[in-house]
Amino acid sequence: MNRVVTAKYLKGLISLKLVRFFSAARLEGPLFPHKDEFPSRHIGPRDSDIIVMLDTIGFKSLDQLTETAVPKNIFLSKPLDIEEPLGEYELINRIRTIAERNQIWRSYIGMGYHNCCVPHTIMRNIFENPGWTTQYTPYQPEVAQGRLEGLLNYQTMVSELTGLEVANASLLDEGTAAAEALSLCFRQNKRRKLLVSNKLHPQTISVVETRLKSLGLEVEVVNVFQSDFSNRDVAGVLFQYPDTEGNVSDFSAIAEAAHSHGTLVCCATDLLSLTLLRPPSEFGADLALGTSQRLGVPLGYGGPHAGFFACNQSLVRLMPGRMIGVTRDAAGRDGYRLALQTREQHIRRDKATSNICTAQALLANMSAMFAVYHGPQGLKEIATKIHHFALVLDGGLRKDGNYLENDVFFDTLKVRPTMEIEEVKARAEEKHINFRYYDDGTIGIALDETVTSKDINDIFDVFGSGQKLENLLEDTDVKQKAIYRGEFKRTSPFLTHPVFNSHHSETRIVRYMKVLENKDISLVHSMIPLGSCTMKLNSTTEMMPCSFKHFTDIHPFAPLDQSLGYHQLFAELEKDLCAITGYDKISFQPNSGAQGEYAGLRAIQCYHEAKGDKHRDVCLIPVSAHGTNPASAQMAGMRVEPVKVKNDGTIDVSDLKSKAEKFKNRLSCLMITYPSTNGVFEDTVAEVCEITHKNGGQVYLDGANMNAQVGLCRPGDYGSDVSHLNLHKTFCIPHGGGGPGMGPIGVKSHLAPFLPGHPVVNPLGANSPSYGVVSAAPYGSSAILPISWAYIKMMGPRGLKKATQVAILNANYMSKVLEPYYPTLFKSDSSNLIAHEFIIDIREFKKTANIEAADIAKRLMDYSFHAPTMSWPVPGTLMIEPTESEDKQELDRFCEALISIRQEIRDIEEGRMDIRMNPLKMAPHTQEQVITSTWERPYTREQAAFPAPFVKPDLKVWPTVARIDDIYGDKHLVCTCPPILDEYNY
Repeated sequence: MNRVVTAKYLKGLISLKLVRFFSAARLEGPLFPHKDEFPSRHIGPRDSDIIVMLDTIGFKSLDQLTETAVPKNIFLSKPLDIEEPLGEYELINRIRTIAERNQIWRSYIGMGYHNCCVPHTIMRNIFENPGWTTQYTPYQPEVAQGRLEGLLNYQTMVSELTGLEVANASLLDEGTAAAEALSLCFRQNKRRKLLVSNKLHPQTISVVETRLKSLGLEVEVVNVFQSDFSNRDVAGVLFQYPDTEGNVSDFSAIAEAAHSHGTLVCCATDLLSLTLLRPPSEFGADLALGTSQRLGVPLGYGGPHAGFFACNQSLVRLMPGRMIGVTRDAAGRDGYRLALQTREQHIRRDKATSNICTAQALLANMSAMFAVYHGPQGLKEIATKIHHFALVLDGGLRKDGNYLENDVFFDTLKVRPTMEIEEVKARAEEKHINFRYYDDGTIGIALDETVTSKDINDIFDVFGSGQKLENLLEDTDVKQKAIYRGEFKRTSPFLTHPVFNSHHSETRIVRYMKVLENKDISLVHSMIPLGSCTMKLNSTTEMMPCSFKHFTDIHPFAPLDQSLGYHQLFAELEKDLCAITGYDKISFQPNSGAQGEYAGLRAIQCYHEAKGDKHRDVCLIPVSAHGTNPASAQMAGMRVEPVKVKNDGTIDVSDLKSKAEKFKNRLSCLMITYPSTNGVFEDTVAEVCEITHKNGGQVYLDGANMNAQVGLCRPGDYGSDVSHLNLHKTFCIPHGGGGPGMGPIGVKSHLAPFLPGHPVVNPLGANSPSYGVVSAAPYGSSAILPISWAYIKMMGPRGLKKATQVAILNANYMSKVLEPYYPTLFKSDSSNLIAHEFIIDIREFKKTANIEAADIAKRLMDYSFHAPTMSWPVPGTLMIEPTESEDKQELDRFCEALISIRQEIRDIEEGRMDIRMNPLKMAPHTQEQVITSTWERPYTREQAAFPAPFVKPDLKVWPTVARIDDIYGDKHLVCTCPPILDEYNY
């Protein structure tokens, strides 16, 4: 009887639980919701918050909002044609399977790419650490002192290893650094001929030829030892040391001859070799360039890696890219900031000397930390070990009758083997070894930091040699060829600053990295509301594959059958991006947004030339466009013609029509941004495209604002022919403190044949009509593409659309909340809405309270926020983009900060605060200032440091320097590590 009662009781209890379970399921979503779990992690506002926010701006649903915001004639009526979403664990299993299709062979291919031992502590604490990967470019130096110090270390390392006086804070890769160097030579002396050594890496030669020929310059690939400079018509000469075949040559005579006739001397070099070799400065180089990849950055099938660039002090004002300078703060202490021409393309536009916008800050910081960790002696020991292995290999191969073409070398040999080349290939493949095979039957072998004694013996075996490393170690002939015994021995010191001589234990290096990290604001602290920059969630699951061995350890020129995983990833990502954009083909080669602009414009030019329209060279660009647009156009050899914008920020269609008709016989293209640079969906975008096509031009649509379009409209549908896609914005690759970026281009089918090619691994196949090469690696920064692939796969069609809808909701909600305090400058005439970003007008405050954008930006730091985009695209304003990843609580917190600042401005306007000494003009406030024993300011310490209730001590981010003095820094330019201070003794 008791058993029956118990059974009935249990049965009833189970039934009740099931009813409750299924009722909850009906209320909360599907029974098995795991495949849709990621969108709810990526999108910040909860559904209940979305309802409140929609109500605030007067809408009942996300669909109603976006159908009102996006012009009806371009609205996408069907779901995106991409697969249903994967759950996070499901995705990791899938991408691991894809990655393992890549085969990790021992690659001795070289050509500027070398395997290396990435210290695990740097991999974990920088490369895999969101505190380092999610920072923005350090335009607000007071909350970026950590990565600025790291980049200053990088500049110091490059400067001292090359022996040149100044270096920048990285370029995109070695090929583009070479092109920038020769462009600088032209700017310096206005000569149009440039000489390039035939012993440069082939991809470097190709990038240089592509870039300089579009500027109308003459590039000659020559044997530089036979160069003649006597006509005084050569702007610059570029050679490699050691060269692509491994030879170390003395270029002193060439440099002397070049200088005697006014020619600048550029040297592509290897930083690690310079720990043993005389630096380029000692034989007369004016500029040095290359890649710092082998200093602690994985191969990653070609990138991302940091290119380096150094020059003499006399050329510093012409140097491209970003440079870190030492200045002082308001308290007179040293501080760091971006110096000189940091974003000169925004100011000079089509007169700019470069379109560089993204550097490779994260990778430069990894290389700098590699040098800090190992120190000068450690780097020298690594280089010596590699060189000794090369000496042994050289000696052993010679003993067996192989002909070695190198007399002096560091780590690379060129061998003419005694056996047939096909037999060497077969034996190498048996041992899973990749060599470089030249067309003339010789073989290149480039050794690296990872090589072991067994590897050397295996190479001997491949060449049919009976030699063993152990038997050659004491061979006098082998030892005698060491470069540190001859004329190329380095005698000058390097990396003498204490920062490179203090952190060699893991305890010290971890603490140093953490000290620097703690000086910066990143997304781990608070929202970074930068308009046009889309600082959204970079999820852990998206980032994880970047560290998978089968993605990190693949040489970019490995045979294609060893990189099948990468190519599957490329194919799937291309398919998804085409579905999202409406384009037909994607090129992944451009490794920044600006590179993508250039690549797309060159494809357009190549298309016109193929049709016999070589004369089409006019590029129409609205005056509101991003500064890299006109800079890229002039780099592509185009003539820029500005198009007016109306008072509401939209394109003046009548002016566009007039200009298009005026230049119809010369019109190459129109460059626009959509939604507009001013953050508005323009109703006329389809008409604008049609006007351009009618007059024979192509439409280049800047993809910077794709975050407002995904799932709602597609550029390829409403008339665009090509776009670059900022994967580091819309598609979740993190900004890394100023790079890496990734700017692949999507094109319609008629432009597909004209995408970038490559001399080593051609993405287009043989005999393509490509205009050339834009980046050193054939697929750009391949190793970070898994991030965007994972984002799309986990979001799925509904998740991507909702993300865009919430991005638009968040922006409109913030604009509405701030409206009584800061008017939004531009809204759509038809909908009275903005897109995913908005501009608040603060220009009146200059008149009423002497407060400018910079003052508000600095004051926001006291609230533990990074500033919005300052004074662009409209001077004296702030542009805000919340993205979809920030939840309502964070949006409200930021709005509260701005509202509180508005009250402080009102206090100045109404005389309650001093117009010169107030919390805005004195911001930001450091901890040291606030806790000092004296406080002589006419406002309280609490008001300075804790200006709102939500700014609590446990959440406070303290700026580590007071307001930076930019003018002082430019007048007293110092771009290497300053003398040691107590603060370095961590």
